[in-house]
Amino acid sequence: MAKTDVLIEGFERFKARYFGDDQGLYDSMKTGQPAKTLMVACCDSRVDPAILTDCDPGDLFTVRNVANLVPPCENDQHHHGTSSAIEFAVKGLGVENIIVMGHANCGGIKGLWESEDLNDSQFIHRWVSIAQEAKEWVKSNHADQSDAVQLKACEQRAVLVSLQNLLGFDFVKERVESGSITLHGWYFDLTAGELLSYNPTTDKFENTLD
Repeated sequence: MAKTDVLIEGFERFKARYFGDDQGLYDSMKTGQPAKTLMVACCDSRVDPAILTDCDPGDLFTVRNVANLVPPCENDQHHHGTSSAIEFAVKGLGVENIIVMGHANCGGIKGLWESEDLNDSQFIHRWVSIAQEAKEWVKSNHADQSDAVQLKACEQRAVLVSLQNLLGFDFVKERVESGSITLHGWYFDLTAGELLSYNPTTDKFENTLD
């Protein structure tokens, strides 16, 4: 059975680094967080945004969920964790960038790809159906490609669906149109160790380091 001892040891190292001799970072954040970038990422343990981007505490405001999805804006008085995080980041923190970061070998997108029934699970398949449009687009535009190529295309296309859904929130759309917020689509290829960024001019995800 996995033990939590290693996590406690990790906290000891964290405490020594940020609350030892150099406490300046957390001293500066006692009354608020300075994050100006919202990252919507997957809850997959292999794709922690702060680790991937080598950020310090306070750099990123992060919301993580299955398949890094942004749902449509819905005013149905139900519980909307991702939507409330977006609202707080935009209205409360005044973020200047919103990044949706997908990744290779995403279990949530694989579940979407392989299932045709929202009742295949209690919660997951209904959630990932947010990206159904991406699945249909890939099946229409990449029908002659291998399963692996289609699945990767669906992972990337789902990022674009989320970016479009962001514009369904009036408070996001208004700030994008005014130039105070910029939207970004990223894709982490954990097999190749590469970070790709969506280029709307070419309609492709391109290596950020090229």
